Amino acid sequence: MHRAPSPIINVSPSDFAETESIQALLASLPQRIDELPERIAQHHPTAPALIENTRRLSYADLRDAINAMAQQLRLAGVQANDRVMIINENCIALIVMIFATTRLNAWPLLINARLSSAEIEQIRAHAKPCLTVYTTEASATAQQHAQRDHAWHASCIAFDIGALAFSKAAASPLGLSPSLTPHDPVPSAATLTTDRAQQCAALLYTTGTTGTPKGVMLSHHNLLFIAAVSSTLRHVTANDIVYAVLPISHVYGLASVCLGTLFAGAALRLAPRFSPEAVCHALAHEGITILQGVPTMHAKLIEYAQAHPEYWHTPQLRFVYSGGSPLDATLKRRAEALYAMPLHNGYGMTESSPTIAQTRLDVPPTDTSVGPPIPGIQVRIVAADGAILKQGKVGELWVRGPNVMLGYYRDAIATQAAVVDGWLKTGDLARQDANNALHIIGRCKELIIRSGFNIYPAEIEQVLNSHPDVMHSAVIGRPLLGDEEIIAFVELKPGICATPQTFVSWCAARLAPYKQPAEIRLLKALPTAATGKILKRTLHQLFTDDSSPPLR
Repeated sequence: MHRAPSPIINVSPSDFAETESIQALLASLPQRIDELPERIAQHHPTAPALIENTRRLSYADLRDAINAMAQQLRLAGVQANDRVMIINENCIALIVMIFATTRLNAWPLLINARLSSAEIEQIRAHAKPCLTVYTTEASATAQQHAQRDHAWHASCIAFDIGALAFSKAAASPLGLSPSLTPHDPVPSAATLTTDRAQQCAALLYTTGTTGTPKGVMLSHHNLLFIAAVSSTLRHVTANDIVYAVLPISHVYGLASVCLGTLFAGAALRLAPRFSPEAVCHALAHEGITILQGVPTMHAKLIEYAQAHPEYWHTPQLRFVYSGGSPLDATLKRRAEALYAMPLHNGYGMTESSPTIAQTRLDVPPTDTSVGPPIPGIQVRIVAADGAILKQGKVGELWVRGPNVMLGYYRDAIATQAAVVDGWLKTGDLARQDANNALHIIGRCKELIIRSGFNIYPAEIEQVLNSHPDVMHSAVIGRPLLGDEEIIAFVELKPGICATPQTFVSWCAARLAPYKQPAEIRLLKALPTAATGKILKRTLHQLFTDDSSPPLR
């Protein structure tokens, strides 16, 4: 087995949080995420970096593939501060494209291929990428988007990284935005800097409460800080093989799973979509040592393993982690019985790159807390009036540190509202216990987290309300086996007769699968206050109150 270079800092978990250790860590970080492959290749060129079924790249291969792809992007006209949209599912080609884009100081705009065409066009209209790339071999859905956009296929480089397709920015198949010029508009002066570490390394869109996507700009320093801390806390070494099924288009998959693995010189085993059968096979036969997932993945894996115990074998597994959405105590117990080890937990958000808190290997909690804040950041619990609350009190969680985003792309007002004097206002209610562990109590707003993805009701309500038969709609989340499902309530216009299936089909054509309601209920009238505001508390009670209003 190969050995990684000496760790960036030699510390134990107990002294990792000391100021001196954090300062040493920050001072020793590379400036750019695309330097990670070269950093390992200099000492261990043949060490495995990326695994995708039978396709493999060593660290030297990855370095060379990045250089070749960067040259191809340069010839295609990509310049510094351009946005390159990558419509993707996890694969080697995606990793190469991310690093090649940042090599030119352009911004990778990562888009999950499972988004609908309308959702992609809304983001495209705002970000104005100069080029769109599709990971067509790894994703049939990306292939469909490529066909819609009349993209061309090209054998890009000498390395076998998988097929890609490309389309220029001027394409606007749905007519939702005007024709775009390759370099219009450039990022504002506030986002441009000569500090290479503080330049934008990834542009990730997250939907706001209004249903309008917001582009989160994360710097190289943001992402490398989380990669280094995550890798150190998990004790990742060059001997690890990390299973990467969490979407790398999501910040959790990008920073913690992907970059955290490559920071340590470990191997990343890429999988485009979650399949219990595939995970079982990889755990049993591919030497997987680290498994990270959202609670629903663990729940489905438990169900499969119990139904097929003959396939369950985890000879190398040493660390299992849950994140991305709330962890249910029952699921935690079931998972720990299956894995025969603690199920670790954590919390974060896109705007914090993402990690804010994480349980520790040496002190696994028995509850479902998300652990203490990670080293190097500060947190505070704040009351609605702005007062800082004492330990044990519930309030909004604020965080400050090297993980806080650069801001929202082309939205200074939203940035100023979210970040105050360096403090990121998470919008989540939390308390901190006597051991400094954070407990996430709920969300200040109406965010629904399903399968690790953030979903805002307003986004779905806008789609429902756009149907000609709909008077009003309201969307809420309902807990389900450590996850949340989406429930929609619809009030029809007078004299209209319809069935829930009408609106199921309507949503299916306009929303990504994970955003589609699990259930649509038709009501004679939505409950409202005197002001006309829809009372969502009453809708929540429909599931527990026998005196529910009649359903159509």
